[in-house]
Amino acid sequence: MKILLTALVASTFAFAACSGPDANTPKASTSEPSTNKPANTANAAAAPSTAAKGEAMEITPANSTVAFVGYKVTGKHLGGFKQFSGTINLVNGKPEESSVSVDMDAKSIFADDPKLTEHLKTKDFFEVEKFPKASFKSTKIESGAKAPDNFTVTGDLEMHGVTKSVSFPAKIDVTDTDVAVKASFSINRKDFGIVYTGPADNLIRDDVSITLDLKTARKK
Repeated sequence: MKILLTALVASTFAFAACSGPDANTPKASTSEPSTNKPANTANAAAAPSTAAKGEAMEITPANSTVAFVGYKVTGKHLGGFKQFSGTINLVNGKPEESSVSVDMDAKSIFADDPKLTEHLKTKDFFEVEKFPKASFKSTKIESGAKAPDNFTVTGDLEMHGVTKSVSFPAKIDVTDTDVAVKASFSINRKDFGIVYTGPADNLIRDDVSITLDLKTARKK
């Protein structure tokens, strides 16, 4: 009986410990995608001229990272994308008037286990042959009240052939030399049609943590 109780407590602890993102990782709100909305401007009619005045700064694997953490009953796996490209378009030096877009090469996805890396590319997960690209394009950036560098970023996330509008908190720091964007949030993979459950004794959690660490130099 004592052995059984010990095993039960241990398994319950493992289940709780690996249940998904911790309380410090906010969950992104998800809704239907925007349609033909201009990126990040309070005045939609002014969007084309406003965007033309921005500073375009390139996002690459040399200056940024796009990473994720997937959770299961027995633990978690870290991963990310090796190849991606994008742009931060800084308008008037203000994040609220600016935009960010990133395109990720789905075939460059990787995990901390080589077998898992290959599995992620199959129809159980990303189906990279059918859906070779994932992307994010912001539609709105709003300043927060807690600190000057706290913002809420909203945009269209396309993954596995499904597009959803997501909103998440981010820290955005604009200096004379560069622009840095840092965000960590979780999404439900099933919202994007990734529904593989895993083996019966090691089920995969629905929530996946995403971390963006973008930093681009301003052109002077």
